[in-house]
Amino acid sequence: MPVTDEPPVEIDKPLSHKSEHLDTLLDNRVIGLRNLQEQAIFKVQAAVGSAVRTYFDENEFTEMRTPKLLAEATEGGTEVFKLDYFGKEATLAQSPQFYKQIMVGVFERVYEIAPVYRAEPSATTRHMTEYTSIDCEMGFINFDDLLNFTGGLLKHVVESTWNTHEYAFKMWNVVKTELPDRAEDIPRITIDEIHEMFLKATKEDHVGEDDLAPSEEKWICEWAKKNKGTDAVFVTGWSAKSKTFKFYHKSDEQDENLALRADLLYRGVEIATLSMRQNDYAQLLTQMEERGIDPTHPGFAPYVSAFKYGMPPHGGFGLGLERLVEKLFKLNNIKEATLFPRDINRLGP
Repeated sequence: MPVTDEPPVEIDKPLSHKSEHLDTLLDNRVIGLRNLQEQAIFKVQAAVGSAVRTYFDENEFTEMRTPKLLAEATEGGTEVFKLDYFGKEATLAQSPQFYKQIMVGVFERVYEIAPVYRAEPSATTRHMTEYTSIDCEMGFINFDDLLNFTGGLLKHVVESTWNTHEYAFKMWNVVKTELPDRAEDIPRITIDEIHEMFLKATKEDHVGEDDLAPSEEKWICEWAKKNKGTDAVFVTGWSAKSKTFKFYHKSDEQDENLALRADLLYRGVEIATLSMRQNDYAQLLTQMEERGIDPTHPGFAPYVSAFKYGMPPHGGFGLGLERLVEKLFKLNNIKEATLFPRDINRLGP
């Protein structure tokens, strides 16, 4: 059947990804995706998912499926989507946090690749209201094991996708990610050290702040690339007394003021947060109560009960699939690496 309508965008040449053209690109996504260069991004995204599953499977993980309709916000926060559930209030899952910890007591090593929902009123290049999270939880480990495993996942994804889809990266004139030969050699720099280094280099002062500023994340990655020959950095040394310390996090036994938590930065952006979890039942109850969380609430009681009957030392992470793909291609906006993005202004196509 002959096509008589002219397409709204030209698909036989590269489409503009400039910020001022991004809305046009996304508004016409159903046609623009027929462009070969656009398709390359999502072929690699599919390959990333395959590589991630291979890495987990080779390390004896069990894939799981967890509910996205919950009785309570997973992390006790307010930035959740709420909906009526047959006369009761439900929320859309911010993460599978409770379930993956529960399942450590069952399978010891579990993972899930699934959508999560954040009602964050953020109109930035790095936030969406729905995205795909790669979640993992593993038992009988320590903090170094967790860092090494997460770094190993990034290395595996980089090598696998480059080996199978080098042509796709070359269509975007992207060079291969640089990482150390060993995952354990990915630099680990404390948040306080980064604050001080950034202040000295730029005169911009964030010393004492609970989190890194986006400008600091970008700067430390550039510093690591230049001085350490790596595109990735672990940020450690987070305070157990700050708002970034969740009720399920664990502090260092040698220093209770220090959280056993890290962020993985890659090409200027945080792509994963990882931590050891509090597995002591009494201490977990204390940490929940300190934050005004009722352990007997229907949204929390089943989770808490798993710890009552014993849980091994464990930890895990959540890694954003779209952010990872965005930075594999060195794009500037997470929406460029999302088929049909959702943010505070976009609910279609």
